[in-house]
This record gives sequence, C-alpha cells and structure tokens, in this order.
Amino acid sequence: MTHAVYVHWPFCKSKCPYCDFNSHVREKIDGEAWKKALLAEIDHYAALTPGRTVTSVFFGGGTPSLMDPHLAGAIIDRIATRWAIAGDPEITLEANPNSAEAERFAAFKAAGVNRLSIGVQALDDKALKFLGRGHDAREARRAVDRAAALFERFSFDLIYARPGQGVDDWKRELTQALEWQPTHLSVYQLTIEKGTQFATLADRGDLAMPSEDVQEQLFDATQALLEAAKMPGYEISNHARKGQESRHNLTYWRYEDYVGVGPGAHGRITVDGRRVATRQEKAPETWLAGVAAQGHATAEQTPLSRETCVDEALMMGLRLREGIDAARFARTTGAALEGSEALDTERVERMVRDGFLKRTPTGIGATAQGRKVLNGLLGALRG
Repeated sequence: MTHAVYVHWPFCKSKCPYCDFNSHVREKIDGEAWKKALLAEIDHYAALTPGRTVTSVFFGGGTPSLMDPHLAGAIIDRIATRWAIAGDPEITLEANPNSAEAERFAAFKAAGVNRLSIGVQALDDKALKFLGRGHDAREARRAVDRAAALFERFSFDLIYARPGQGVDDWKRELTQALEWQPTHLSVYQLTIEKGTQFATLADRGDLAMPSEDVQEQLFDATQALLEAAKMPGYEISNHARKGQESRHNLTYWRYEDYVGVGPGAHGRITVDGRRVATRQEKAPETWLAGVAAQGHATAEQTPLSRETCVDEALMMGLRLREGIDAARFARTTGAALEGSEALDTERVERMVRDGFLKRTPTGIGATAQGRKVLNGLLGALRG
C-alpha cells in the first residue's frame, strides 16, 4: 500500500492579508525542539501505518523555505527509514522567491528536495505590495531562473481576480509568466476568507472585488490561454505540461492515503482496513507541547463513515479533468461509484445530457462547464 506524507512548517516572516492558512510569525524558533518533535510525529504515524511505500513528500506552510535545509534533510531521511520509498519519489518544498531564500535552493536540493513550488503570486510590483508579499517582480524572476537551473521540476503560483484587474491585464500577465517557461502553474482566484485582513477591508467596503461576470471571464481566459500553451488544467486551479502534474496533490484529488505531520496538518490514512481522518493541534506551541508529552499532537483521529468517504472522494475527484476512476473509488470508499451509496445513474445521465458530466473509459468526470459550477453539481448529484 502507498501513501504520501505532508509536513507542515507553520512559520512566516509576515502574514499576507489574503491568507487563512495555519501560518504564524515568531521572533525566535527553537530549531532543535522542532526537529525532535517533527521526527517524533513521523515515528508515531509510521507505527500506525507499517509496511507502506511513500510516493511523495510535500513541505507546506507557512514558509518551509525558512526552515534550515538540514532539518528538511533530517525529515526526508527519517521518512525513508520508517517507510519504504518509491523508486522516483516527488519531494516538494514551498518557497518564497525573495533573494535570501532563493540563495538556499541549492542547499534544499542537497537535502533531498527535488521539486519547488514558488509563491510568486503576481508579476507586478504594485500588485505584490497589495498582496503583502515580501518580494518584487525582479526577485521573483531571479528565483524562478534559479529554480529552473537547479531543479528539473518546479512550479509557481499566481493569484488573479484582484481588485481592478481586467481580462486584458490578466492575459498580459499570464503571457509574461509563460515566458518564464514553467512546467507547472497554480493559478488561483483571489477569494476573501474569514479572519483575514482582506475580510476586514471587504466588510468595511474598502475592497471592491471583480464582479462574478468578470471573474468568470478571467477564469475562461486562463483556461483558454494555458490550453493553447499546452499547459491544460488537469485540476480546476492547476495546469501542467504533460507528465509534470503534481503527483502529491493528485494523491489528495484521487482520494488516496496521506499522512499529515506538523501543526494543523490533516491526514487520511487506512488503519485496520478503515479510513481514518487525522488532524494535528493547530497552534505551534500547543502542538510542540503535545508531541513532547505523548510523541504526537493528534487533536482528532476519527474513523470515517462510508457516506463521508463517498462525499469526500466525489468532491475531490470531480475537480480533476481525468475524473473519477470507478475501480479506485470502490477501493478507497468501499462503495460502487454508481449505486445506492454514491451516484444515482439516472441523475448521472441527466447531468451528462445537460453537459455537466462526461463518461470516461474508467468512470465519470465533470466537463469544463461542470467544474465551473462544482458545488451546484455535487448538490444536484447527491442532494
């Protein structure tokens, strides 16, 4: 049996105004204490999932490129001693593109990282300042060039549907991004999340987001431009050249097993034949204390009902262009894709006729139109 491993590094230099991730700013971090705790939590989950093979590792955050590269190496080494490692594992680290962190890319490669995901977010200095980023466009370009020189595989993120951004503006920016010759792009619409600085501004009426019509036009322009550049969207927000898809993220969307380590990390693992959801303590200090006390800081370890597994697998799988493989769905949820526990065939056929679903050689998938209205589609299928 295989699984992926997600490692959460919760620290950032500053909190971006749009970010609702589990990220925190601290003046001092006890590197040795964090190393001991992260390795201990890996040991804990290895004991729960013996005999597995790790296909990918993902360092997320926060800002993992702020961690000591030696710590990343120690984590990779511990994972390799506790589980078998696939012959060609994907080991990704999220990185900021500011100059100081880009200088460490080579050290992370030496530690065992073989793929970078770079938080560029915008190619315009004014937009970067609005987004609260600590780099400018020139630094971003240098970081991408450095990543390309060191790593065969890398990705970078962009955020669009920013206030005042028109379709032509975004197309020019995206065209410029393609000139950087990425093999993978994650392009996200800016959303206002509760508890963020942007949410406060929006509640006061000081942040005017593009209309729904403009957002749809921006989405359509993104899909068309990247499709033409031979970087089709293999998932709603993720585009890649053939063979460059994120294997780690495909594990999530295909509803395969993954272990979550570190503050606030979530996991889905199979224990004694039962699908289990795990969640670690969120606050860094609470998590650290929990690991010190008991060898892990698992706040929740909940067996999932078959109905919950079905709902989660549908929600994740329909995001993918490839759709849901019926055999994999049955293996991960214990239910047939079409039947009383999952999808009613009559509803599926109606959604196919209406152009929201498609039948594939191995199962079903959402069409491009269906992926644009995924929540409504799921409601129609399962409601």
